Amino acid sequence: MADTTTRSIDCNKPGYTTLDQLGEESTRFFQENGYLVLTGAVSEEERRALIDEAAAICRGRRGELGGAVPKLEGADGMSDDEVLKHFLCIHQPHKVSETIHRFLSHKGNVEVLTRVIGPNVKCMQSMLFIKAAGKAGQAWHQDEDYIPTRDRSLCGAWIAIDDAVIENGCLWVIPGSHKRGVLYPQYPHNDKRFDCALEAYGFPYTEKDEVPVEVPAGSIVFFNGYLLHRSLPNRSEKGYRRVLVNHYMSAESLLPWRHKEGVSVAKNDFRDIVMVAGEDPYAYKGCEDVTRPHVREAGDGGCGDGRSDLETFLKTASPERIARA
Repeated sequence: MADTTTRSIDCNKPGYTTLDQLGEESTRFFQENGYLVLTGAVSEEERRALIDEAAAICRGRRGELGGAVPKLEGADGMSDDEVLKHFLCIHQPHKVSETIHRFLSHKGNVEVLTRVIGPNVKCMQSMLFIKAAGKAGQAWHQDEDYIPTRDRSLCGAWIAIDDAVIENGCLWVIPGSHKRGVLYPQYPHNDKRFDCALEAYGFPYTEKDEVPVEVPAGSIVFFNGYLLHRSLPNRSEKGYRRVLVNHYMSAESLLPWRHKEGVSVAKNDFRDIVMVAGEDPYAYKGCEDVTRPHVREAGDGGCGDGRSDLETFLKTASPERIARA
């Protein structure tokens, strides 16, 4: 299967470290900038296992997927490349894949997470991005908009399965944008460069403040849940920008992610979690199996929810719709 290898990537810059170099300076960089890159964290054998597993999941060999599953006629006769190019993102693949599940507690993840979050860490989500050539990126957003914590401890761990560079749609971040602890409003954009997820607006930064986070395959990018970030489309002629993204938080914090009937907002605590480090102070509550793996809508056929440019949205949308967005 074709990998995406484009050019050499400069890792000799602030915020890039290895497991051997990991220390207080790395922690301070993360706290100040909201992100950190761990290079050489995933071995070539592990990377190949993720590539093979991505193909198996997209072929349905690990179990049924919900959501916007592509209709593939004659998939058995297709190559892995032909199958993969129809997918953009699969949520919760760890629910059907033992391989993906093992990566939740990968050594590189645990070493950094216990430094930037604390000794007790739980995971609530995995996402497998395929992003073949020509596929869309995701507009400006903050992950805490989707996964609320009570202590601002949300952290993403973005495992690069392929080299991630500007040409194939690497992450872009606005360093330090997490520090205010403000969640900016969102609207349903109509920018064809991005998928159907909402776009943040109204933040006090410009494109001059953003930086690309180019990383070689096998790296892990960690980023705070309040950090503004986005990715642009894969504009390379062929290949992928595959990544496995897992989300973590402090086990001390309740997770008010999904409302539960009969439970107050103050006590709401989503328990479909995986502990990856330390102890769970709420273990007495037990765990649940609630979420199912599903395919994200890429927007290839339109998003169907009244998309508009920001100026039109602000002029025409009701206060209630603006609040909902």
